[in-house]
Amino acid sequence: MNQFLAEYLGTLIMILLGNGVVANVILQGTKGNGSGWIVITTGWALAVFCGVVIAGPYSGAHLNPIVTLALAIAGKFDWNLFPCFFAAQLLGATSGAFLVWFLYKDHFDKTEDEATRAACFYTAPAIENKGRNLFNEIIGTFVLIFVIFHFTGAEIKSPDIIPVGLGSLGALPVAFLVWGIGLSLGGTTGYAINPVRDLGPRIAYFIINGFKLQYFRAAYSWIPILGPVIGSLMAAYFYVLISG
Repeated sequence: MNQFLAEYLGTLIMILLGNGVVANVILQGTKGNGSGWIVITTGWALAVFCGVVIAGPYSGAHLNPIVTLALAIAGKFDWNLFPCFFAAQLLGATSGAFLVWFLYKDHFDKTEDEATRAACFYTAPAIENKGRNLFNEIIGTFVLIFVIFHFTGAEIKSPDIIPVGLGSLGALPVAFLVWGIGLSLGGTTGYAINPVRDLGPRIAYFIINGFKLQYFRAAYSWIPILGPVIGSLMAAYFYVLISG
């Protein structure tokens, strides 16, 4: 239960702050309106930092099912715990998205463009090219997981993603990594690199808009799910291969 709550709350805070910075930058009438991509990527890096700090001591702060998946494949996580972690992460992401909507409700109402409102919930490509969009998510996630494995290395112990006892300092490398991915690779698809980061808020937006399918945008929704899964599998394979 402690691990479930840690993953739930850590993911909730991550989405609250991460999607919150997007809302602050792009919605009409906010204090941060128009402040740009640097603010968004920095806000997301800090969101990940806060989520890891909260969940790290209790669950290892996966906050992302493909992190859990990659660790299980690499033999560093108990497969039996995967459903529990995934459920906590998805519920946390959905709850965080609802909080962003509630906090910025006046600004959502003032923003006429529906695509802008949706961007506060889930990712969308700058230029839609599904094959290349999928490849971009695969590569971004590969970098995330492969580098995380090398942050933790031999010190990692199930179910921890950061060495036990590092606390806030252990969260810093992961935050810098997410910041770097956003700055370098995020301009194409919005760098989901986490299925629940996209799916949870997508479900929330679908519910908020009266369960109308057009707000779920199913035609693109599989890319920020499948891409991270493939990328994590590749990263786990190469990590096992290179580490012997």
